[in-house]
Amino acid sequence: MNKTPRANRVHIAIFGKRNSGKSSLINALTGQDIALVSSIRGTTTDPVFKSMEILPIGPVVLIDTAGLDDLGELGELRVKKTIQVLNKTDLAIIVIDAESGITEFDYDIIKRIKDKKLPAIIVVNKIDLGKTEVENNDFPVVYVSSKTNAGINDLREELGKLYSEDENRFRIVGDLINPGDFVVLVTPIDSAAPKGRVILPQQQVLRDILDHEGIGIVTREFELEQTLNNLKEKPSMVITDSQAFEMVSKVTPEDIPLTSFSILFARYKGDLEVLKQGARTIETLSDGAKILVAEGCTHHRQKDDIGTVKIPKWLKEYTGKDFKYDHYAGHGFPENVGEYDLIIHCGACMLNRKEVMHRINTAQEMNIPIVNYGVLIAYIHKIFNRTVEII
Repeated sequence: MNKTPRANRVHIAIFGKRNSGKSSLINALTGQDIALVSSIRGTTTDPVFKSMEILPIGPVVLIDTAGLDDLGELGELRVKKTIQVLNKTDLAIIVIDAESGITEFDYDIIKRIKDKKLPAIIVVNKIDLGKTEVENNDFPVVYVSSKTNAGINDLREELGKLYSEDENRFRIVGDLINPGDFVVLVTPIDSAAPKGRVILPQQQVLRDILDHEGIGIVTREFELEQTLNNLKEKPSMVITDSQAFEMVSKVTPEDIPLTSFSILFARYKGDLEVLKQGARTIETLSDGAKILVAEGCTHHRQKDDIGTVKIPKWLKEYTGKDFKYDHYAGHGFPENVGEYDLIIHCGACMLNRKEVMHRINTAQEMNIPIVNYGVLIAYIHKIFNRTVEII
């Protein structure tokens, strides 16, 4: 737990033409040779993600992208992947070659960044070879040389000014508890649980409780009743893995607030109100409706996998209808989401908030309801109101 997960790091993406010095800028920013630098145009092909620490921001992910002017059929695919990086970008850097100046490719990415309302900095690189004045009323402009390190500290300071996070808005659970509160975390150990550790959302919730001076108590669903009986005072909340909702809701007294890790993450990274509306749409789905089950990462599926086995089973039991399912996993998002009647998404522990909101907004733009695992499971187990009312 001492390493900040990628999903919790500030995502800084670097855009620019081929050979504008994007990779060398990453090396200068970090003080390390972590990006491949070459005079050959188009050295960087697919987006490259580097987890680093940059003061004054702290833990970040630097994303090196392919050149915006890449050519040919392969080049078009690379540019497309570069543009998709905007969907997970917290802060953008547009690198301009000081020798050639700003071009139509740079203007295009600037417009795209403005349309997404992202904070950004224009960096005029290679000023050791010449200096082209760039005027822009939308973003600050910094002049640097990745070769001599001129202006690099100015760039770091500008990055720190641009990036600010509303800590109160983006707490997982800390704003729902008081210092000294007991919070019980129910963490099933089943075939899907990783050996020797608990899953990432459980780690992050526990850390957030500790950060806000709460007292976290971890137990399994089978020991929950004993745990509650052994506590001298009533816990302020019980948080469970969604898959154990049915058992946990029966054991947890009604006067103790109950929710799940996934529902907390629906609020933390997404739009809980939209996801609640998505859950309610299962009442209107017709027999044979087409459902996309999307996950933010790939993993080895067990025989009782939640996305491919448990959720289809629970939906069949609740609705009495047969639905058609497609499954998608990974950091991208299908372009054909408009074909579906409902999107059911995982808790998105491996995605940052920008990417989650992009997926939610994409669904909304196409009028496709979307819900995440925890919100849906609470609904079909008929404990929806109880589990969402506390947040």
